[in-house]
Amino acid sequence: MQSGLHLSVRIDPNSGFCFGVIYAIQMAEDILAEQGYLYCLGDIVHNDEEVQRLEHKGLRIIGHEQFADLRNEAVLIRAHGEPPSTYQRAMENNLTLIDASCPVVLKLQNRIKTSFDRREKIFIYGKHGHAEVLGLLGQTGGEAVVFENLEELLHHELPPTITLYSQTTKSTDSFYRIKNELIGRGYNINANDTICRQVSNRDQDLRRFAAKFDQIVFVSGTKSSNGKVLYQVCKDTNPQTHFVSRTEELCPSWFAAGQSVGICGATSTPMWLMEQVRDALERF
Repeated sequence: MQSGLHLSVRIDPNSGFCFGVIYAIQMAEDILAEQGYLYCLGDIVHNDEEVQRLEHKGLRIIGHEQFADLRNEAVLIRAHGEPPSTYQRAMENNLTLIDASCPVVLKLQNRIKTSFDRREKIFIYGKHGHAEVLGLLGQTGGEAVVFENLEELLHHELPPTITLYSQTTKSTDSFYRIKNELIGRGYNINANDTICRQVSNRDQDLRRFAAKFDQIVFVSGTKSSNGKVLYQVCKDTNPQTHFVSRTEELCPSWFAAGQSVGICGATSTPMWLMEQVRDALERF
């Protein structure tokens, strides 16, 4: 290893968990401290390091199949939310749900349910199979159309009037580009901007942050959709941006002596992990 790079390192104060994730993890930790174990439906957060930390405290991550076989237990619903079928199954199996669904996601679920009850044609800009999207789709009995980009949307036969929604962690710019393109093509669009401002404002904050340093280290789990989007934001602003999931992935050869390095992360990246990355960089 090279010695004495003397990097000046700073963590982005706006990076790290969003309030929905903080709330879910706080709930999990309180119950783990009390009863020593807790079931959680799906990864509590899209970050393997944080999941491992909580598993050591007794968190048991289960999928929907295991959930269906569980009886008389407490199960945590994570920030992404769940479809109505999950709540139905819990009642049948006498499961206590500890609901840590993010308030922003719950509000969106309710709005989609209302649109669906009005028989509107609902299109959701989001990632296929994503936990939050499955919860949204469930509000429409699986009838809404999910699309990941404009090209995919245009492959569908579109009705003259479209009710447009978005997964809460999508890019605001992309959402409005899609809306304007559809209006330009003559469709009547009822657009609901349901993107979480804590996530979308981070876009602007990150651009400002990434521009200040010689190098950027972006810390995120590989499963995080939000991580992929924000990493791209950093890289577009500062081409010297490196993606890592843990400290072992850092390479001294990326840096030159005396450089300034900014560390930032996704809404699912724990602050303790960014601090570990900072400490490792300072040892180079």
